[in-house]
Order: sequence, then structure tokens, then C-alpha cells
Amino acid sequence: MLRDCCTLAQGERLKDALCALAAHPEPVVLDAAAVQRVDTAALQLLAAFVRDRRLAGRAVRWQAPSAALAAAAELLGMSSMLELDGAPR
Repeated sequence: MLRDCCTLAQGERLKDALCALAAHPEPVVLDAAAVQRVDTAALQLLAAFVRDRRLAGRAVRWQAPSAALAAAAELLGMSSMLELDGAPR
């Protein structure tokens, strides 16, 4: 689902895609294997999506998060917020 470049320039497209999945009753799987570039804006969108799903009692699962995504999340202290380790908060 996530493209190789997840930055502010693609933020509107990412936001639209996430909004379309927000109320989906089944767990949403975010395939992040292709992500090579990610910025703070994209991570904030993803964190808000994960948080909103969690608050609604709906799960988000990560499929193969790339090293770039994991490193950026770790650098910004957002790994736990994004539930990259698979553990809901």
C-alpha cells in the first residue's frame, strides 16, 4: 500500500488512502516494504491513523516495514506510537 516515497509531497494521497480505510471493520494491513524515503509529515499521518484505529477498537498490522521506515520512526521516537513492533498500545 505505501509507496517508495512517503513525504509531504504525497501527503494528500496518503491521507486519502488512509481515510478510506479508517472505518474498515477488519484489521488494516499496511504494506511498507517499498518505502525508501519517509518524512516526519508522513509518519505523523500514519501515527494518527494507527491511534484513531486503536481508539475505535480496530487493528492495524504492518507487513514488512522497510528499514528506511523503521529507522525514521526510531530516530523520531515514533516506533511505539506506530506499533511497528506489532504490539498495540
